[in-house]
Amino acid sequence: MDDQAGAHVSRETWAATSDSHLDVSRETSPDETPIATEAATALRVLGRSGETLPKPLRRRILTVANQKGGVGKTTSTVNIAAAMAMHGLRVLVIDLDPQGNASTALAVEHHAEVPSVYDVLLEGKSLDDVSVPVAGIDGLWCIPATIDLAGAEIELVSLVARESRLRRALDGMGLHVDYVLIDCPPSLGLLTVNALVAAEEVLIPIQAEYYALEGLGQLLRNIELVRSHLNPQLHVSTILLTMYDARTRLASQVADDVRTHFGATVLRTIIPRSVRVSEAPSRGQSVITYDPGSSGAIAYTEAARELTMQPAGTR
Repeated sequence: MDDQAGAHVSRETWAATSDSHLDVSRETSPDETPIATEAATALRVLGRSGETLPKPLRRRILTVANQKGGVGKTTSTVNIAAAMAMHGLRVLVIDLDPQGNASTALAVEHHAEVPSVYDVLLEGKSLDDVSVPVAGIDGLWCIPATIDLAGAEIELVSLVARESRLRRALDGMGLHVDYVLIDCPPSLGLLTVNALVAAEEVLIPIQAEYYALEGLGQLLRNIELVRSHLNPQLHVSTILLTMYDARTRLASQVADDVRTHFGATVLRTIIPRSVRVSEAPSRGQSVITYDPGSSGAIAYTEAARELTMQPAGTR
């Protein structure tokens, strides 16, 4: 199974961080069984063993972007957010993709009549008015996206300060959160520009496959343009390798190439290709709650830990 193929990557990463709050020891006593070990791991992933992740000194806003589709962008947004919330942080997910996949994965209603991020960008509603608590995960909220957002690219063109409408909404938000994760559409239009102007950090998921870096240059150029003209604080703080298949030599080669190119910006944690990760959205769940003992849940929790342990602006 794909979970088994990638499991050793995430489990070794998990176990290697013996100094972390989420350490899972690979040593077992004679009385422990594989089932007991899996159960203990699941409890840690679900945040029920008492460990918490460190709170940032100030709110961190990360835009999760990659104009290449199918790289695990929405999946990474949802699961990192869920892992953070499960371990004591307050997190807001802003679904900025008209497809509304992040809203679906968090079981948040997003049909046409629901107040959404469209109303924030085009109608001037506050984020507090449209934020929805995510059921089953304390400390996690979502701003849903509806199909109305599909026309927002055109409607925004004629508006004043069209690139900074999301940033102004975030500046005026009363909801206190530690992290804001903005899930972008797979394009470089005005919605993505709004997300880049609103954030200080960009998280780029990169799939461990042959065309991993294709088109990435254009995204980096756009980030640089936004930084130069609209948001001087913007920088790529995090690269996350996703859909890693340990059975292939190509995946390892791509991972090496990405690390060579981006250096310390790349998280040590690699997200394995996982059946459970793919199944979770159809149940309206993150993989963290769907199967907390799976390799995908362990890897995303470790990625969240690694991200929170790195102070903003140090990458």
